Amino acid sequence: MALSANPKFLLAATHARTVAHILALVAVILMLVWVLHYRGGANLRSDADPELIFNVHPLVMSLGFIVVIGEAIMAYKTVPTEKKVRKFIHMMLHFVALTLGIFGIYAAFKYHKESASPDMLSLHSWLGICTICLFGLQWLFGFFYFWLPRGPAVNRAMVKPLHASAGLAIFLMAICTAETGLVDKGGLTVSETQLINFTGLFILLFGVAVSIVVALPKIV
Repeated sequence: MALSANPKFLLAATHARTVAHILALVAVILMLVWVLHYRGGANLRSDADPELIFNVHPLVMSLGFIVVIGEAIMAYKTVPTEKKVRKFIHMMLHFVALTLGIFGIYAAFKYHKESASPDMLSLHSWLGICTICLFGLQWLFGFFYFWLPRGPAVNRAMVKPLHASAGLAIFLMAICTAETGLVDKGGLTVSETQLINFTGLFILLFGVAVSIVVALPKIV
């Protein structure tokens, strides 16, 4: 439940939103450095080096899935416009995240196929499939129940807190999935390992900042 909208809480929400944007930017930069500098880039059509195919996966899932979901969650409360426009932005950003998430998972399965590696062996992969499936169901439910909408106004008001809580839980599952994925890959050198650790740390802090924005009252 959001806290009461007094000026101190509104100021805190503004600061939390700014911090979240900065943390997301730093996480994106670190991920780009890791993939481009330490892992040689990303290429979904690479026949010579399957690792380049895999590199598409963390790049898309962190930049396109986690960051976009976090921004979509915050947009519903922080975009300075009318509620219907905020809902549309919220819904479309989630749709972009879902599309990129599916593409990122496709890249992982393509890598496994090209490198003759078995699928779905790690905890990371189990969490990833569960997260993308739940996220897809959550988006479909929100689209048909809140956007069209098909549900009665009274029922929508009752279900809305559950929808918001489930969305935040799925977002945190995505954060957890990213952390286990970074741990699985590890690093070949001390500097690469440290970069991976910092990337995971900033992704986690981004999740915390988004959660704080959700807990605080609407800025607009």
